[in-house]
Amino acid sequence: MLHIKRTVLAMVAAAGLAAAAPSFAQQKSVALVTIVEHPALDAVRDGVKDALAKAGYEDGKALKWQYQSAQGNTATAAQIVRKFVGDKPDAIVAVATPAAQAAVAATKNVPIVYAAITDPVAAQLVPSFDASGNNVTGVSDKLDLSRQIDLITEIVPDAKRVGIVYNPGEANSVVVVQELRELLGQRGMTLVEAAAPRTVDVGAAGRSLIGKVDVFYTNTDNNVVSAFEALVKVANDAKIPLVASDTDSVARGAIAALGVNYRKLGEQTGEVVVRILNGEAPGTIASAVPQDLLLYVNPAAAVKQGASLSEAFIKKADQVVQ
Repeated sequence: MLHIKRTVLAMVAAAGLAAAAPSFAQQKSVALVTIVEHPALDAVRDGVKDALAKAGYEDGKALKWQYQSAQGNTATAAQIVRKFVGDKPDAIVAVATPAAQAAVAATKNVPIVYAAITDPVAAQLVPSFDASGNNVTGVSDKLDLSRQIDLITEIVPDAKRVGIVYNPGEANSVVVVQELRELLGQRGMTLVEAAAPRTVDVGAAGRSLIGKVDVFYTNTDNNVVSAFEALVKVANDAKIPLVASDTDSVARGAIAALGVNYRKLGEQTGEVVVRILNGEAPGTIASAVPQDLLLYVNPAAAVKQGASLSEAFIKKADQVVQ
């Protein structure tokens, strides 16, 4: 009889402990969709997952984690998001503009946290960078384009014609092109554009600019970053310096980039997701931008593309890619 009483008391005590356990011990669900896989967006995904794990939301334990890539196809992104919405996760993380636009179109109820989007306002994800009041918030990778032009002229001091390959169907890229065109004009420079609506178009678009530009500049256009080696080959063959805004592109052949550490941006995004999992409404969380920019330099790429880098420039780099 005494044994039975002890067993009952133990069961009651266990039930009490379970009731008192922190809320995140109850499994939460996060679904992440990205428009395409490339080093920068992969780093965002990994950063999000790391931030969740550090907060106690570890995949397979306190967290059910789902991840899918649309492989560059916007229709596929819409299908993925519809499936995620049907699963009723606690949050959807949408990486890059087309994925986020698909998510916003699919639900007004499930919290959406966007990441790696240059202009979420122009992409019609949020009305402003202030708290949206709806189910959307996130972290932008918006850059100061004046500083990007400073980088271009530091590498190619006599540059007058800046070539850019971009996807005219990506809202982020359209915004960057418009602003860059205006800022370059203020400095007596011009922007020469070539469209690459698909990743397979990147190389041909780059070749169409040979003889028309003094330097290439690439923003974080997903088609271009996905097929970056094709543009690097054009730059190397034609001896046209290539400057990027994506730091991961420097190891792939750009001379330099002043840009976001996408792993840290992913961690920053993950911290926003944690706040939502812990009970905050996405509409009360203002959109954010990265805190710091990093300068990556690749001296070997400069040699291949006919550019001369000063020792002072190389020394101020946060990372020199060998």
